[in-house]
Amino acid sequence: MRLAVLFSGGKDSTYAAHIMSQMGHQLTALVSVIPSDEHSWVFHVPNLRFLPQMAEAMGLPLITEDSTGEEESDLEALRKALSGMDVDGVVTGAIASDYQWDRINDVCENLGIRVFSPLWRKDQDMLMEDMIMSGIRAIPVRVSSEGMDGSWLGRELDASALDALRALSRRYGMNLSGEGGEYETLVLDSPLHRSRLSLVDVTTEASRDEGRLLIGDVVLEAKDAA
Repeated sequence: MRLAVLFSGGKDSTYAAHIMSQMGHQLTALVSVIPSDEHSWVFHVPNLRFLPQMAEAMGLPLITEDSTGEEESDLEALRKALSGMDVDGVVTGAIASDYQWDRINDVCENLGIRVFSPLWRKDQDMLMEDMIMSGIRAIPVRVSSEGMDGSWLGRELDASALDALRALSRRYGMNLSGEGGEYETLVLDSPLHRSRLSLVDVTTEASRDEGRLLIGDVVLEAKDAA
């Protein structure tokens, strides 16, 4: 089937797209809603200004719609982005948020588009392990959970990091995959990427409740033919 990917640049949307590609489906485009409010009701926000580079790295066209970040505006932007697309379905990286799941499915049902959410309700420990083993290279770009200090910003989510996240989850009750807003990510490389992302002019900003990775620019680096 021809599938569009509801894409944020984070680990979940990228991994969901990878799974559907591995199942033999054709990924035709990345679709992104760009809220002006960083506290969007529905969508991931950090580093969306780099979406063109992310799409180029994956060799896919990018379709975007702006929104205010309020629920009604976010969902209307999604309707506009998906309307008229020649696809059989949409891939989402939803894992456990009933709020996000319900609203995205309502929009797609009204448009007559099927929704594929291969991460939905999966065991999150196993999901994170499988994601890392698949070759997804993701880093936290925003943290807002007890125990996740500035040292997590820019740290690759590899096997060692997953062990540390498990310890934090046991101690503080945080969601292992960040579904509760504990952290948000940026994918630097994956099996879907033709080029990897390299970050330029990176600094960190931390307050009592939140830490952010501030990225000046993103450039693409060629991957080895092997």
